[in-house]
Amino acid sequence: MSEKKTVLITGAGIGIGRATAKAFGAAGYRVFVTDILKAEGNQVAEEINEAGGTAEFNKLDVRSTGQVNALVASIEKMWGALDVVVGNAGIAHRVPLGEMTDQKWDETFDIDLKGIFRVVRATAPTMRAAGKGSVIAVSSIMGVAYGWDEHAHYSAAKAGVVGLVRALAVEFAQEGVRVNGIAPGYIKSAQTLSEQHSLGPEGLEKAAEFIPMGRVGQPEEIADVILFLASNAARYMTGQTVVVDGGLLVGRY
Repeated sequence: MSEKKTVLITGAGIGIGRATAKAFGAAGYRVFVTDILKAEGNQVAEEINEAGGTAEFNKLDVRSTGQVNALVASIEKMWGALDVVVGNAGIAHRVPLGEMTDQKWDETFDIDLKGIFRVVRATAPTMRAAGKGSVIAVSSIMGVAYGWDEHAHYSAAKAGVVGLVRALAVEFAQEGVRVNGIAPGYIKSAQTLSEQHSLGPEGLEKAAEFIPMGRVGQPEEIADVILFLASNAARYMTGQTVVVDGGLLVGRY
């Protein structure tokens, strides 16, 4: 089995997932980078390895139970129970309610909420048997406090992540597996920079004006908190979803 601690991260090819993979790599973990984006995921793994870390890329669509189960089984056969699982893969497409189809609603839930469920369902039995482990699920301020117009499916799915975290934390607590969430605020990433689906560059710049810290966040600032939640420093913490937003929720009147 692995002497290094192991971490599986979904949606690790870009944005917060990419920063998280690199943070765990720098911290000495064996990093399993997963994404549907093959080129981007391979690049992240290569950068971790070139920096002296240990990483490998595996293409993974979290909508596929078969793919998730097969990858987890392969990792566990080689390295045993995972130490950390980060459920980060997600989409945020702008769709007004009048144009919302069942298919679009289900697609968002299938990735943003059920994708986390699938990965945890696959990894939890071995983690629980080992009596250790940490799961971190990525929600959003749009799932814990704010409504987001024309993103009802996204907000609902991200609110569901919070409920999933609470329920699984209680279910796993007696067996030494912790489950926490993180709710990022406005973070500079491909998602928020999209003019079609989010704020776009100009809107993101304007958002900084009403954030108490005076700026939007960087993916690395979310990654560092995820790394903390996975660490022994957070050993008595479970069932919580931590907001990381530069003071936005407490400071906007």
